[in-house]
Amino acid sequence: MTTWKIPLCALIFAFGITCSLRGRTIRCNSAGAESEEDHLAIEVEDPTAILAQLQFLDLYTPRNFQSSAQTNSLQLRPIVPIRPFSWFPFAQLIRPTFKFSQLATSASSSTITEFRDMELVDLFVSKWPNPKETGFGWGVGPTFVFPTGRVAEAGSHAWEAGPAAAVGYRGIPHLTMGFLFQNFISIGYTNSSAKPQSQMQFQPRISYTLGRGWYVKSSDATWTVNWRHGGSTTIPVSLGIGKVWRFEGLQLNPFVTGEWTTYRQNTKITPMYTVRFGLTLLFPNLEL
Repeated sequence: MTTWKIPLCALIFAFGITCSLRGRTIRCNSAGAESEEDHLAIEVEDPTAILAQLQFLDLYTPRNFQSSAQTNSLQLRPIVPIRPFSWFPFAQLIRPTFKFSQLATSASSSTITEFRDMELVDLFVSKWPNPKETGFGWGVGPTFVFPTGRVAEAGSHAWEAGPAAAVGYRGIPHLTMGFLFQNFISIGYTNSSAKPQSQMQFQPRISYTLGRGWYVKSSDATWTVNWRHGGSTTIPVSLGIGKVWRFEGLQLNPFVTGEWTTYRQNTKITPMYTVRFGLTLLFPNLEL
């Protein structure tokens, strides 16, 4: 069996197990209140949830457009909630993303390994309308890109800033829907050959809990549109499964997601298929 088929088979196998569990777990949970695992499974997929997290990601891409190289990327993403102050009535969610990637450089199988540009989102989450009563949450704030990428494949050599917005809705039992929107605009450059940047990222999110901490989701794919004339557009879709595990003093959320780029325009080397393996540490009682 070729290397790239292994994670895909694991994804299909895990998805089949989850579906078989659904009938038993839903019947079990319908007789009682929502479990703590299910509550965390909902919150971990809500971009406005006040939940401290530390997420580790491995993105394996067995096939790229315009390159025969197989690539891999490691990501570290903490989510830090900050409680409202007496003079500032909004909670904050600070989410930096650090990326260390193996990048395809040509149509052949040649690759390089580099740190990529760092991203930071700072959301101010509103308490109106009351999320506990309406199931609706939203937040707005700034988003930033720091030019930590050393080469063109790893970054844009530009300082970037722009608006960000997130919405989450949990008003339907077991179902969580929402999105995260960001738009980066270059405001300074580290290289005289750097090009102006104006890029939108839109991440639609939907998940459904199955009981006992299990859930299915389509929330990892990010749609990207470069607004500059002749800029690129990519629209991937994803499907994955995950489970929240609770141990004494420790909550874990492992998950796996398959992703496919369904539409692209004016792109260079772009992932065709990606398998995403993730592990999130959850800290529901931590808030700065």
